[in-house]
Amino acid sequence: MKFLVVGVGALGSTYLAFLTRAGHEAVGLLKKGRTLERIRVEGIWGEFEVKVKTLDDINRLDFEPELIILTVKSHDTEQALEGIKPLMGSKALLMIAQNGYGNYERAVKVFGEGRVILSRVIFGARLLNWGHVKITVCGDDVVIGDPEGKVREDFLTELSKTFSTAGIPTRHEREVYKYLWDKILYNCALNPLGALLEATYGQLARNPHTRELMDRILEEAFEVIKAHGIPTFWSHVEEYRKHFYERLIPPTSEHYPSMLEDLKRGRTEIDALNGALLELASQKGINLPTNEFIVRLIKAKELLNQP
Repeated sequence: MKFLVVGVGALGSTYLAFLTRAGHEAVGLLKKGRTLERIRVEGIWGEFEVKVKTLDDINRLDFEPELIILTVKSHDTEQALEGIKPLMGSKALLMIAQNGYGNYERAVKVFGEGRVILSRVIFGARLLNWGHVKITVCGDDVVIGDPEGKVREDFLTELSKTFSTAGIPTRHEREVYKYLWDKILYNCALNPLGALLEATYGQLARNPHTRELMDRILEEAFEVIKAHGIPTFWSHVEEYRKHFYERLIPPTSEHYPSMLEDLKRGRTEIDALNGALLELASQKGINLPTNEFIVRLIKAKELLNQP
């Protein structure tokens, strides 16, 4: 297959390297003025180095991709979507491989229903240096699907096999939107506290003070879910909390959130996580004091760390 990977950070580097190694025609779209010729991969999925194709101007792309994989941070989504508008007239589909709420919805507004694939990514990738990525943990397969049910299921099934064969375990699920919210809840509870306290997920779960804060974050999140009628696998917060502590945290207990490195650079994805909960809550007149406090702490730290 032919792929365009938009955003070659930790996640984008992973997709570009594994797809290239598997023999697919894959190109990474970089920021203006950047170059990258090789990617080195290490970690739980093995070690290898591969020569990759990249460009910093989409107008230099000399083929029509079958799939565009969007891996930029959520605060760069609008700019990235604007940058790939020249491909809107093509037959390319767009796959959202990002954290948080709102990225898929914005992409559908730009590309249209039936052209956007949603994915839930729950493996950890860390960019050690430019062109050097480490796969640290994997909590489950990547899940892909179309919440609108307009992308052909045989294509989605074949695409998941393509990714899996390349080395990135992936499966197709019709209820992909529920998997996305599973990940949103996971990230809202863990990422801000892990970033602020520079703690692993396991340390947060074992500490009674942070555990109480995570419980409150999740309780407030379920108020929003109930008010908006958002589909999830969990009827009550107690069900999710049991799943969270017993199933999700153990395989990722030694993992630090990517938000930790983002926070050190002065810009995070908090607006697409706990900040998104606040926005959804405001639409229903709901107050989320714990989430609001967490968001304010992250934003204060962002300002302190900005140049």
